[in-house]
Amino acid sequence: MEVKVLSSKIVKPQYAEGTARPDTTEHVPSSVFDKVTYHIQMAIIYAFQAPAPSTEDIERGLAQVLGVYRLFAGQVRAGPDGAPGVLLNDHGARLVEARVDGATLVEFAPPKPSPVVLQLHPDLEGDVEEVVQVQLTRFACGSLAVGFTANHAVADGHATSDFLVAWGRAARGLDISAPSPPPHNHLDLFRPRDPPVVDFEHRGVEYYRPTTSNPKQGEGGHHGADNGEGGHHGADNVIIHKAHFTKDFIAGLRAKASEGRGRPFSRFETTLAHLWRTMTRARGLSPGEDSTIRISVDGRRRLSAPPGYFGNLVLWAFPRSTVGDLLSRPLKHAAQTIHDAVARLDGAYFQSLVDFASSGAVEREGLEKTAVLKDVLCPDLEVDSWLTFPFYELDFGAGSPSYFMPSYFPTEGMLFLVPSYLGDGSVDAFVPVFQHNLDAFKQCCYSMD
Repeated sequence: MEVKVLSSKIVKPQYAEGTARPDTTEHVPSSVFDKVTYHIQMAIIYAFQAPAPSTEDIERGLAQVLGVYRLFAGQVRAGPDGAPGVLLNDHGARLVEARVDGATLVEFAPPKPSPVVLQLHPDLEGDVEEVVQVQLTRFACGSLAVGFTANHAVADGHATSDFLVAWGRAARGLDISAPSPPPHNHLDLFRPRDPPVVDFEHRGVEYYRPTTSNPKQGEGGHHGADNGEGGHHGADNVIIHKAHFTKDFIAGLRAKASEGRGRPFSRFETTLAHLWRTMTRARGLSPGEDSTIRISVDGRRRLSAPPGYFGNLVLWAFPRSTVGDLLSRPLKHAAQTIHDAVARLDGAYFQSLVDFASSGAVEREGLEKTAVLKDVLCPDLEVDSWLTFPFYELDFGAGSPSYFMPSYFPTEGMLFLVPSYLGDGSVDAFVPVFQHNLDAFKQCCYSMD
């Protein structure tokens, strides 16, 4: 079975008749949050059962939503002053049509990430000219896979989910229900104080000195052991396991973790605390080792960003514990460690990062960002939580998707948490683990102990 590409074209933004065409020479400079995040192509896969939405509706909606979210129709280019950013030149998004003969979607690609799903979206490697790429792959059963990729340096998950919901509304002929155009970065938005006031340490957190050898998360780098170090196996030995946590199981975890606490821990805090302990146990780490999680924290409320802000506005919390404490102390310890680390990233912290990045220290000291992907995180973790994003609201006219998932990113220890398609509060966790740790992970994954 193979994916046959039928066509590939550029979809240009469409504007309402009678409206003035926008300036296609405008350049939107990258914010400090755009610069400090991952500069990679991210991809997600949506599955729609028969009768699937039509290509015509999807393409028409894409053209209309690109006319509103113009950053996704532009190109990543340096501005007149050499600063990075996006040129709003209405270049457009790439739309690829493909098909798979003789197989259903589930036969071709079961609903968990594996190398085969890389065929369901445009290539993420190389010099990608478009900020957004879409692949529509139709199957013999009448189902449709929509593979969506976007440049993470332009928008984070919050902004991208807003775009996707608006795209579905446009495809259904509805108002997009978003600020038009959505506010994006400009020189007056995230301004440093004069003089800059750096209240927190950002060296070794968001930035590190590149002379540091194999830095750890939160200590001058993004990840822990690189592949092959410390006796670990390489990324070619990583399996992505899909763990489904029912609503009742999560409720039991929350009750256990929150016992004696006035306010219960959140679904996210509890689920991640459980996975942190489970991964630590499955990896067979020694009690004296430290384990750290890199957690994305949205700064929109913390910095009072304008409603509908489109771009990146994320920094990271780094809860840390010894392996011994994680495994010998109750679940509450892990949940409280996560809660406290996220709480420390308040508005003052975000503003401090703005001031630090604008102080000249990054350039003067030759600092580099820690948000760079590697193959192996052990003994650390990273989590991307999509639990609050409205991904299931992407409706092109034939109903919500039957499921969605991240593409195949075999970074050991990089977790994705997504709401289950059941819509009842249950959670699907996509967990990349070393093959030799998989059985141990499965054995303790659904245990409350």
